[in-house]
Amino acid sequence: MSILLQAENVTVEFSPQGSPIRGRPSRNQFTALAGVSFALAERETLGIVGESGSGKTTLVRAIVGMVPVQDGRIVWMGSDISRADPNSRRRIRKDMSMIFQNPLASLNPRMTIGQIIAEPCQIHEPHASRAEIRRRVAETMEWVGLSPALVNRYPHEFSGGQCQRVGIARALIARPRLIICDEPVAALDVSIRAQIVNLLKQLQDEFGISMIMISHDLSVIRHVSHQIMVMYLGHVMEMIPSGHLLHKSSHPYTRTLIESIPVPDPKIQKTREIPVIVGEAPSMRNPSSGCRFSTRCPIARDFCNDSRPALLEAGPGHWIACPYCKMRTRPESA
Repeated sequence: MSILLQAENVTVEFSPQGSPIRGRPSRNQFTALAGVSFALAERETLGIVGESGSGKTTLVRAIVGMVPVQDGRIVWMGSDISRADPNSRRRIRKDMSMIFQNPLASLNPRMTIGQIIAEPCQIHEPHASRAEIRRRVAETMEWVGLSPALVNRYPHEFSGGQCQRVGIARALIARPRLIICDEPVAALDVSIRAQIVNLLKQLQDEFGISMIMISHDLSVIRHVSHQIMVMYLGHVMEMIPSGHLLHKSSHPYTRTLIESIPVPDPKIQKTREIPVIVGEAPSMRNPSSGCRFSTRCPIARDFCNDSRPALLEAGPGHWIACPYCKMRTRPESA
């Protein structure tokens, strides 16, 4: 299967005020992403998981060109787009769509649902007729489980789950090749989350779309992803096929995230010991020269503070940024 999107040692830096660095570096800058690499194949989903501040959203903003890349490159369908000019970016954006975390806040309250869904089509296909756009709006609404009869209503008239379906329809109407989902179910009730996640999987199967799914919830990521990337303070800790996550992941940070997944049985959940990551996260402005997780890692060794660990292959599609974990990892079958 061919590679659609690839990141190669992507580094993003911010100024002390939190704005992205453009051009000459600042003296007191801090690194939000440090040498992040991954490859996303067509028709597959990459899940990115990590706590707040891990760099998940910064990474996808770099992919769509919202923040500049200081080092490394982002390759889209074989072409480097990390430093593309505005005209090239505009053409690329037709093939990339985003679904945001807060469904109601991401919709313009002054626009009808039909206008919101039609907007990407009007921007990227200015020569499309009004009749064609209306037809595609109605068709796309049916795809996501919304009645076309609701086309003239406003966002405040819908529930959170319905608003997220509108957001999905808006992302789909331009027929993108990649959809980036930034915490798409975090703001929804538990009863609605499964419906939205299953809808995304169904649409991917029907239209052959690639996806990047961002979440702090490993149970959601594991359900929808083919490959999972675990991030911590701008670094990749582990890359692993989703089917191997529970039994073959070995990085201490990944294992802690797995142990924090709630158990459906309330009796068992009540008696479980809640995992705690001891210590404090290092400052982003003054990080250690070694592994950024070393100050909180239960198996840290002296060499962990010497230099930043490289991603080491532990099996097919499985990479760990920890030499000690690599030594302890049992061989994996293909």
